[in-house]
Amino acid sequence: MSALPRLLLASTSPYRRELLARLGVPFEAVDPGVPEEVLEGELPVDRARRLALAKAQAVAGRHPDCVVIGSDQVAACQGRILDKPQDAAHTFRQLAFLSGQRASFYTACAVLGTRAQVPLLHVDTTSVNVRSLSTAEIERYIAREAAFGCAGGFKAEALGISLFESIDSSDPTALVGLPLIWLAGALRGGGYPVP
Repeated sequence: MSALPRLLLASTSPYRRELLARLGVPFEAVDPGVPEEVLEGELPVDRARRLALAKAQAVAGRHPDCVVIGSDQVAACQGRILDKPQDAAHTFRQLAFLSGQRASFYTACAVLGTRAQVPLLHVDTTSVNVRSLSTAEIERYIAREAAFGCAGGFKAEALGISLFESIDSSDPTALVGLPLIWLAGALRGGGYPVP
């Protein structure tokens, strides 16, 4: 491991840190300082790609001898990008909108570093079918699990799973915020022992 470049996660997300720690490779989390602005007419999947790459590039620019992982997730339903609600009222409105709907979660991951000839970039798409939710169910969920700052307004890895009819995904960790199946392969390709 000493010959390998230091691994950096360009993220302040505790969920991404927790996920990356599962792979057992030492890393440090660094704030990328990239604003998550919305560009007019940009598709959700393109926004996820752009921001994942921008986060990785921002940190790689400050740490050129490291391998950097950047990630971003954008959720959308009926052509509308879903925010990361910051309070109970916003979460309620978003979950009410999602009730009985199918939402798509685009989780992009970029890996940049001295060993890569070109940036590695991947997008995982997860579809979530939200069951029809009553006002009381939404209120109980918000009271029991404040999923503020989470795309869609829920935590699928916790109580939020009770809100769904089904999840269609090739990588369940992508919905939480980091596609570990793809990332593990990318890191193995760079010489990191996973596992």
